[in-house]
Amino acid sequence: MTGVLPSPTSTPDIEFATRDRISALQLERMQWSLQHAYANVPHYRRAFDAVGVHPSDLKDLADLAKFPFTTKKELRENYPFGMLAVPQSEVSRIHASSGTTGWPTVVGYTANDIENWADLVARSLRAGGVKPSDKVHVAYGYGLFTGGLGAHYGAERLGCTVIPMSGGMTDRQIQLITDFRPDAILVTPSYMLTIADAMIAKGIDPATTSLRVGVFGAEPWTEQMRKEIEHILEMDAVDIYGLSEVMGPGVAMECVETKDGPHIWEDHCYPEIIDPVTGAVLPDGAAGELVFTSLTKEAMPIVRYRTRDLTRLLPGTARTMRRMQKVTGRTDDMIILRGVNLFPTQIEELILAVPVLAPQFQCVLERTGRLDMLTIRVEARPGVPGDQHSVASESLRELIKNRIGVTVAVDVMAPAALERSVGKAHRLIDNRPEG
Repeated sequence: MTGVLPSPTSTPDIEFATRDRISALQLERMQWSLQHAYANVPHYRRAFDAVGVHPSDLKDLADLAKFPFTTKKELRENYPFGMLAVPQSEVSRIHASSGTTGWPTVVGYTANDIENWADLVARSLRAGGVKPSDKVHVAYGYGLFTGGLGAHYGAERLGCTVIPMSGGMTDRQIQLITDFRPDAILVTPSYMLTIADAMIAKGIDPATTSLRVGVFGAEPWTEQMRKEIEHILEMDAVDIYGLSEVMGPGVAMECVETKDGPHIWEDHCYPEIIDPVTGAVLPDGAAGELVFTSLTKEAMPIVRYRTRDLTRLLPGTARTMRRMQKVTGRTDDMIILRGVNLFPTQIEELILAVPVLAPQFQCVLERTGRLDMLTIRVEARPGVPGDQHSVASESLRELIKNRIGVTVAVDVMAPAALERSVGKAHRLIDNRPEG
């Protein structure tokens, strides 16, 4: 390992520090992190040298724009352990993505990385309204996915009692929520609604459970989805953000007192917003692609990682660290339909504007001749008569045409007709031929 990481693990007061103090800490840690990456990761040495930049060139935070981006492509090219900056004997844990679109991306953690991660998830849960001694039901998947273990260690660090349920087995989820009476649940928002639907089918009113706080992440979700969850379950629904390449859950967290977008823990993760086409850095407030540079990671520092998440940076409110607007979509799930850009989250927002439709849907892309066609498959709410399906279909078609500007087909289906996901919801199905 190169040098000593400056400054000890942050204390809670850093959440409310002045911007000058935060910026000074970021610069100190970024100088260390870039040097650590350059000295110990062959990929970063080659990448920095290729554009004629050296860690010593970072005199100011704005100088980070001189350094090259990192994408999933570079992580996969260095599979499995080529991005590690420490000997494998110093790696305490390995996580990896699912690899559904190619080779998985592998992430390593030293013991100190694990400690920092647990601290940040604990900080996140506290900001989201979870209290020490609360019982916390973890329904994120355990294993190589960072969600389950990241949430688990953070909740324990906060002083909570953890129920490590993991994903799937919806009936078992309901039984443990009913019997163990947890105060908080960590899960994807789409699966929370799946659990709620299953409760209703069993004759259980979701609003009568003990759950007080829902910490939801791993997929984009809308304000309309928040209102739906809070109405059905009578809980506070807050947004946690993270990605395995940067750390895992706990990179940013929404504060329960404001619910106005996740505050980024800038003492460990430095954010930028770039134009997704040109790569130019955009000012705070501008919409673009989110990029992160790690400031304290020992096993696998990451420099200017392109997340593909579309958002904007906003001033802090409940904390002095900057917020990110709730993710509106990803550059890789953007649908370009006859020259119009749209995202599944936009469709979700309009579905929830039609009272008889449920927020369970899929966007199916197909090609007929030279034209791409989009069909929205969406479920009706339980108890809605079949003769109302065509009216709901027409209502949603008109909303999409008027608000987004494209014509789509809408297939309103019976409740529970769509396959449920126990992890991230699969909203986009692309059946178009390759090439």
